Amino acid sequence: MNARWDYGEAVRLTRNVRNDGTYPGLDPGAFLVRRGSIGYVVDVGTFLQDQIIYSVNFLDEGKIVGCREEELIGADEPWTPSKFEFREKVVATKELAVGGEVLVHLGSRGEVIKVIRDAPGGVAYHIHFESLPGRLLQIPEALLEAIECKD
Repeated sequence: MNARWDYGEAVRLTRNVRNDGTYPGLDPGAFLVRRGSIGYVVDVGTFLQDQIIYSVNFLDEGKIVGCREEELIGADEPWTPSKFEFREKVVATKELAVGGEVLVHLGSRGEVIKVIRDAPGGVAYHIHFESLPGRLLQIPEALLEAIECKD
């Protein structure tokens, strides 16, 4: 196994990272670092002798987090930021139709299942709308808004 990055190299996180139970002081599942964040490799190791793990210092977040190689790209590699993340709740800003049949009404609530950064025309999402049980639609980012959380 050859490590792609070495000590001091800048990398970008491609997935949100949550505590898997190994980050001290936070509950398992707690959010650690948002995808798109840039950090610097401070150590390279292995897990179960078949996975390369990078300790990455995310300076802006003040955290050093273990990342698998497939969760990272070089900081200079192309990156398209997205407005929403996996599992975020969204609403449709327009009626959405397929073949002239309205499937999703204005204001329908949904959940992001997948972020598609390389979709034609820009970022899109696979969305599961509450009004369409068992069905996913690919929706452009411009047709969605975040659901406001009430504290």
